[in-house]
Amino acid sequence: MGDEVILLNFWLSPYGMRVRIALEEKGIKFDNREEDLSHKSPLLLQMNPVHKKIPVLIHNGKPICESLIVVEYIYIDEVWNDKSPLLPSDPYQRSQARFWANYVDTKMYEIASMIWRSEGEEKEAAKEEFLEGVQLLKEQLGDKPYFGGDNLGLVDVALIPFICYYHNYNICDNFINEARCPKIIAWSKRCTLKQTVSKLFPEEKRAKEFVSQKRKDLKNE
Repeated sequence: MGDEVILLNFWLSPYGMRVRIALEEKGIKFDNREEDLSHKSPLLLQMNPVHKKIPVLIHNGKPICESLIVVEYIYIDEVWNDKSPLLPSDPYQRSQARFWANYVDTKMYEIASMIWRSEGEEKEAAKEEFLEGVQLLKEQLGDKPYFGGDNLGLVDVALIPFICYYHNYNICDNFINEARCPKIIAWSKRCTLKQTVSKLFPEEKRAKEFVSQKRKDLKNE
């Protein structure tokens, strides 16, 4: 009997997409279960009683929560054999990968939330701050094809959903573009050439309609 792998997820979540990319990259079969975030399932509340959020990976009945922790778990050799490690073998480089993945997860997320919720000058300032963060990440990428070197690494998996949603779907006025961020856009295109990444992006029209409705709901609150 094989492993039972269940992912509690939401179709547009960049955090859920991270986990799905990791699972696809590893070739792990899993049951992707969509959650209604307005009416969370008893299983989600049971498996993540602290934060009550997706994504949650349930491996043989045991839950793993928080997307970056889940992604690292998926790549642990003792869990599933891995020929393409997510993290460098060098301890210092490994610490730096974790630092920048956490930077994406905290600082970049904070700014992205501001872009989402603000208007006018406040929104424009948040866009500029986000681009400053992208510039810092570009320096970390250097001349490598991926942050992980020749293969996707932790920072790639953490960042790619954010960049692709803003660039590919033009959700916020195309402020991330080739003119302003040529190296990062070239990197994102390399990532999306991988079927394990491109196949997971939702249909553009559906994504834009959902985002548009959410913004209307926020204005009416």
